[in-house]
Amino acid sequence: MTKIQLSTNIDASIEIVFDAARNIDLHMNSAKKTNEKAIGGRTSGLIALYETVTWRGKHFGLYLTHKSKITSLRYPTYFIDEMVRGHFKSFKHQHIFKETVTGTEMIDFLEYRTPYGFLGRFFDQLFLKKHLTKFLSTRNQFIKTETERSTII
Repeated sequence: MTKIQLSTNIDASIEIVFDAARNIDLHMNSAKKTNEKAIGGRTSGLIALYETVTWRGKHFGLYLTHKSKITSLRYPTYFIDEMVRGHFKSFKHQHIFKETVTGTEMIDFLEYRTPYGFLGRFFDQLFLKKHLTKFLSTRNQFIKTETERSTII
């Protein structure tokens, strides 16, 4: 199992950051490089507990789909999305939010397993983990920029 952990400090309230992290439209705007689109389930607005979203985006030159479901949510401190259907053996993304002196710490824990045995693990070590880390980092910086901008009076 591969694990990725990222932490992003954001100068905005925990409620604003939490809602931004589950905002389908904001995610699509942050993922323009991969042409990520919500094509099924919740396709705009804030995703809620037990709702699904199906994404379609271009990764490694191929258009891929990934359906995930919000399996746990406690406003405004965490939510978990897990793959229902896609190209992984398993995929679980925990989003954790902590209030800080200056705003919010947003923490991502992503755990996934690749299919195809040795070849999948080899691909993961060479390309996939770096790709997903960059994808999440780009998304998190977009959330940071947008939420900090929206809190300016």
